[in-house]
Amino acid sequence: MMPIGARLHSAFPQMVYAHGYDHNFVLNKGPRDSMTFAARAYDPRTGRVIDCLTTEPGVQVYTSNGMNGSVVGSSGTTYRQTEAFTLETQHFPDSPNKPNFPSTELKPVQEFHSTTIFRFATDAPLPPLPH
Repeated sequence: MMPIGARLHSAFPQMVYAHGYDHNFVLNKGPRDSMTFAARAYDPRTGRVIDCLTTEPGVQVYTSNGMNGSVVGSSGTTYRQTEAFTLETQHFPDSPNKPNFPSTELKPVQEFHSTTIFRFATDAPLPPLPH
């Protein structure tokens, strides 16, 4: 387990270029379209937990890298770069150009189905990780 902020301002070229995390992680998938555990975020200070499960093959971790302080929320909070994060379930970037990646081609007669579940908990012991 690694705190999101531990490497947020590292000198690693991808982190510098993106101004934070904007990285796709390949999931250890089971059979196609099966629900897979993708990620868990935990705040030890508040006890908040977010679990992410998905049928997608990847999850993009993004840390609000484009926020510049010009957006103010309804509570008066100013939103700044890297002060938030998101887990975006998806196929891999550049999939259309990589035949060895899971296909993103959808033909006119086909339907696309995808499921993502975000499970939230607060002030409770961490639930067990799904298998």
